[in-house]
Amino acid sequence: MDAWVWWLVAAAALGIPLVITAMPEFAMLAVGGVAGAITAGLGGGVAAQVVVFAAVSTALVLVVRPIARRTRTERPALASGVEALKGRQAVVLEKVDGGEGGRIKLAGEVWSARSLDSGESYEPGTQVDVVEIDGATAIVM
Repeated sequence: MDAWVWWLVAAAALGIPLVITAMPEFAMLAVGGVAGAITAGLGGGVAAQVVVFAAVSTALVLVVRPIARRTRTERPALASGVEALKGRQAVVLEKVDGGEGGRIKLAGEVWSARSLDSGESYEPGTQVDVVEIDGATAIVM
């Protein structure tokens, strides 16, 4: 059997642990195996095949792994649900205070609301900022 076939077998064998463990490093090694197969197919010697495999695998691990780790730890840029309402502006429909609360129009819907500062009150028509959502009540300031 030709050397390039063995490299493809090795690449496929490295793909199996990738599927089982979901470790992307195995995919990078599998791509290195494909690069070794291409080198063998182009007539490169055994030493060249091993050097290409090692160089491609190492380069992928050094470049792709930090990028993958960074994207795994970053928060999504798009907030949804209740998180998307925080920081938005609303219009007071019924007087809002810290005690009884009131009603606001937030994102096209009517919400119950209370002020963040218990001594503060907002009259109808006033624009307020949503600081937090507590259950079905918007906390505003």
